[in-house]
Amino acid sequence: MTAQQPARPEGITGLDASDLAAKITAKEVSAVEATQAHLDRIAEVDGDLGAFLHVGSEAALAAAADVDKAVAAGETLSPLAGVPIALKDVFTTTDAPTTCGSKILEGWMSPYDATLTGKLRGAGIPILGKTNMDEFAMGSSTENSAYQVTRNPWDTTKIPGGSGGGSAAALASYQAPLAIGTDTGGSIRQPAAVTATVGVKPTYGTVSRYGLVACASSLDQGGPCGRTVLDTALLHQVIAGHDPADSTSIDAAIPDIVAAAKTGAQQDLSGVKVGVVTELQGEGYQPGVLASFNAAVGQLKERGAEIVEVSCPHFTYALGAYYLILPSEVSSNLARFDAMRYGLRVSDDGEHSAEQVMAATRAAGFGPEVKRRIIIGTYALSAGYYDAYYGQALKVRTLIARDFAKAYESVDVLISPTTPTTAFTIGEKADDPLAMYLFDLCTLPVNLAGVCAMSVPSGTSADDGMPVGLQIMAPALADDRLYRVGAAYEAARGPIG
Repeated sequence: MTAQQPARPEGITGLDASDLAAKITAKEVSAVEATQAHLDRIAEVDGDLGAFLHVGSEAALAAAADVDKAVAAGETLSPLAGVPIALKDVFTTTDAPTTCGSKILEGWMSPYDATLTGKLRGAGIPILGKTNMDEFAMGSSTENSAYQVTRNPWDTTKIPGGSGGGSAAALASYQAPLAIGTDTGGSIRQPAAVTATVGVKPTYGTVSRYGLVACASSLDQGGPCGRTVLDTALLHQVIAGHDPADSTSIDAAIPDIVAAAKTGAQQDLSGVKVGVVTELQGEGYQPGVLASFNAAVGQLKERGAEIVEVSCPHFTYALGAYYLILPSEVSSNLARFDAMRYGLRVSDDGEHSAEQVMAATRAAGFGPEVKRRIIIGTYALSAGYYDAYYGQALKVRTLIARDFAKAYESVDVLISPTTPTTAFTIGEKADDPLAMYLFDLCTLPVNLAGVCAMSVPSGTSADDGMPVGLQIMAPALADDRLYRVGAAYEAARGPIG
């Protein structure tokens, strides 16, 4: 199959979120009509793509009806009221299963909503359903889901990225105008890059993690996904903010990211210094990806930005550090799935001990990639190895954070390709975990340092016609810089295809 940009549908589902919101506010389209149109679109196309694990038609339409009542009453609503959304199946919801793409949580209903889920509901954003993901957010292709493989709308033989491939595919195929993902090592930005959508990993701690089922607690961060920079900014504004229920939440003001997106689209980048990271390009990168990246650098320069070459030498160790820190935290976090409290239970026949039930349940409930990471993490944390592996990885993490800090003394943002290559074929890397891990090479440093980053589409690769992403990185709590530069680039780039 040849790569082909998904055709934008006519009517409601072809509208971007900001345009749809304006029509709902102006009473040109009702929220129920908007939600039903997207539910119909899901029914029409998702059988070929597998973006959704659960579709909650009844709850979504009820939420939309509430918005229409508020509009009719003349109430002041949020900027995205009535615009439906796709939610990654790692955030808890009381009205839909939360499975994290794993058999160990098949059919599990949470007794509470995640803080992010509550914010969406409070803003009048109907939740269309829960999207497919690599099991417990472990993977780069959404092939590690226990339920189904999600396909890239540009070419259904290709992966849509991971772990949030379901959310990205839903956006790219116009099944939803907005989506939520989580980013542990690139799981928002990488799917955005390979599906020509926009994805943002916010500063760690600025979007609540309460009700986000943990993979690696010091790395996981929920974030917004959209088809334009402005849409993503509007969603980011809804979900961000301090949460006393989350011990990792930062009690700090969120910059005006929506204003930054609007400013970036309207003004040039005079006075903005953009650093090109030396270590995130060159050998191992697909020629078409580098060509697209170099073209993007030229467009930023034409827009008025000052381009500076920046070296971040410890970024080369990010892959090794990440794949010691993440499995170590996975080993700890997934210990709670013990067949004793919730989820799957196997061999509970009165003839097996609690330990045997636990072992049988975890063997049956976890997939190969989850098991692989639990084993690696348990080994790295074991007596005699903690200092040699996990302790050393934490030191590298500090050095990477220092590289960022030093770079931001001389530039406002850093840029790189989001991924070294375009989307690969489904099954291509299934037997080679290391090759799969290398797909996240460019995105990992951001999570290790806790700073923020965006992937914005930068055209297609001349090699295969598949989408390429431009990664923009900014200091902690300077998320507005992402939106200013991202919107300016988006305006300079023009339409894709």
